[in-house]
Amino acid sequence: MRFLERFGPGLAISAAAIALSTPGPAIAGEVSNGKDATYYISLGDSLTTGYQPDVDKDTDLAYTDQLYAQLKQRTPGLKHIRLGCTAETTESLIKGGKCDYPHAKSQLDAALQALAQHRGKVAYVTLSVGANDILLNCVGPAGTLDGACLNSRSQTMAKNIAQIAGALRKAGTNNTQFVGSTYYNPFLATWLLGAAGQQAAKESAPLVGAANTGITQVYKSTGFKVADVAGAFSSDDFTTQVNVPGAGEVPANVAKICQLTWACTKKDPHPNADGHKLIAGAFAAQLADNDVPGASPSPTPTPDDSATPEPGTSRGSGSGSDTGANQPSTNGDLAETGASSSTPVLAGAGLAVVAAGSAAVYVARRRRTTDES
Repeated sequence: MRFLERFGPGLAISAAAIALSTPGPAIAGEVSNGKDATYYISLGDSLTTGYQPDVDKDTDLAYTDQLYAQLKQRTPGLKHIRLGCTAETTESLIKGGKCDYPHAKSQLDAALQALAQHRGKVAYVTLSVGANDILLNCVGPAGTLDGACLNSRSQTMAKNIAQIAGALRKAGTNNTQFVGSTYYNPFLATWLLGAAGQQAAKESAPLVGAANTGITQVYKSTGFKVADVAGAFSSDDFTTQVNVPGAGEVPANVAKICQLTWACTKKDPHPNADGHKLIAGAFAAQLADNDVPGASPSPTPTPDDSATPEPGTSRGSGSGSDTGANQPSTNGDLAETGASSSTPVLAGAGLAVVAAGSAAVYVARRRRTTDES
């Protein structure tokens, strides 16, 4: 099918709002009761759970898992508390409802409990959330966007991120490093649709850029560092030309979207294994060695730009451990996590742009989770 035919209800985006897809279950990493253990807590939506559309499941290819592997090299006793949740919004991350966290009412509550339980031993906290605030609330049955809802949700999303980041920062210590992220622009993939798609791709760039500027300001105001994922994906580079097999000469930002996500093949903007690797590098670049409990001096990991896979391919995609969508798994001493099989989630959803004067409309398809065998 053509690119536009693979998507469902439409969604417009303003300069003040940005939304990425967010399917995936919650899962936790290994836990140790050793007195020398230190911890990495990851929070967020499907970007943190490694959803891969080729297997329609969450995997351990997530940037959070790749980042953990890098951080553990310099902090040998590091353990990962993996709290990310399918379809999480900024509101549900605060109040709960998308995933079950026994002994905790929400993902934020579980994280705050972990920070209290391991006070002084949590070295790193990362956060990626905000996509589904728009996608789950502001698209009507006919696929039309409620503009008033979009404006309201944009403001609410910013307030919620500030509340989440502020609460996490307050619960940490001076030895805890906190990092949130900007977003890459999946709508660059529409460059491949021809003149209308190229125009709309260009028009999407300032919208995503403005949204990332707002997100950055919110994070920095709460004491978070910011992983420049948009920069890692060269999101604004329309000048440099790159040859992409099957597509010919395209701008560098379009090439990276095709190479690092599924947007150009499966019409799904989720990162593939190499995309998650690049995102992990963007986070790692913000995490200094100093003031980390249990850390030993070592070079800070940096983004790896060496990979140039075929458009939409994922070197190793599906080769990582399949976590199984919405299956509960032990989360240390805190809880078990996993979304209800009846919870509506988004798989292969993304930003949506209705560009003025353009015939191109970018939309998101929905799926409903199913019981796993």
